[in-house]
Amino acid sequence: MPRQISPAGSDPTAIGEVSAPPFARLPDPSLLFARRAQRLAGLAEGHQLGAYLRFLAAVSNAQHHIQDGLPDPEAPDIDARERARSFGMPPLDRNKPAAAALSETLERLVIAASTIDKPEAATGALDRLKQAGPSERDGMVRNVLADAIPMEALAEHVYVAAALQVHFTRLAGCLDAAALVPVGDGACPVCGGPPVSSMIVGWHGAHGSRFCACSLCGTLWNYVRIKCTLCGSTKGIGYQEIEGGPGTVKAETCKACGCYVKILHQHKDPALDPVADDVATLGLDLLVREGGYRRGSFNPFLIGY
Repeated sequence: MPRQISPAGSDPTAIGEVSAPPFARLPDPSLLFARRAQRLAGLAEGHQLGAYLRFLAAVSNAQHHIQDGLPDPEAPDIDARERARSFGMPPLDRNKPAAAALSETLERLVIAASTIDKPEAATGALDRLKQAGPSERDGMVRNVLADAIPMEALAEHVYVAAALQVHFTRLAGCLDAAALVPVGDGACPVCGGPPVSSMIVGWHGAHGSRFCACSLCGTLWNYVRIKCTLCGSTKGIGYQEIEGGPGTVKAETCKACGCYVKILHQHKDPALDPVADDVATLGLDLLVREGGYRRGSFNPFLIGY
């Protein structure tokens, strides 16, 4: 792996075709996890993290298949959504996930994960999760939703996070994208969660626009380019990448808050996935952190790095 970082200075692709992108794009749970599984499997070939990427591909496949026959999630009613909108709040409350629907989703994920190939540590973690009582599982759910996963139980929380992604993605898919409003820098307009990364997209009508991707519910929301996705600063923004790479994944650094979030140039490579490619570019995290920047995004599959 190259040990140098090339600063990009300013973003040379910031000026593109004029477009009027939508504010938000809701996830399609019937496609999102299947496509992510395919991407992870492809990235695993010849990769230093190949075994882990293949494990995550299997988890993503499980996320896709456990949805078959799952009861419809209970989305907030119209009045609750309107109240949230009027106060500039996300319509989904991360602090109050629907217990029954989430419990079944997690149980299905645990059963499905029992049949996949996994590292030894992941096998032990799954066994501990199977033995955990309702209160212990509820505690793990709260940890993931608070982006506060304890280091000593990282592996167990991977499965819980995977179940929560399915649950909240299905909830997000029930909403009306046109009714969403901004809720603050670095916050998903659907669930209030932090971004896992951002992407420059090549979609028709939005080519060259930047969208942040929620680490929990998979919602994409439009965000101004050359602006920190965390603190909103437009000063001291830089772009760094591993020297000799394809130039499709960079770290957007901010001197104002001292953090960075990866930015994926999906308009150059449509296969890029905000979660999968974040994991696969761990080497970029390690190099940027050597320069004194802190990771500002959240990816439950990269906790501990």
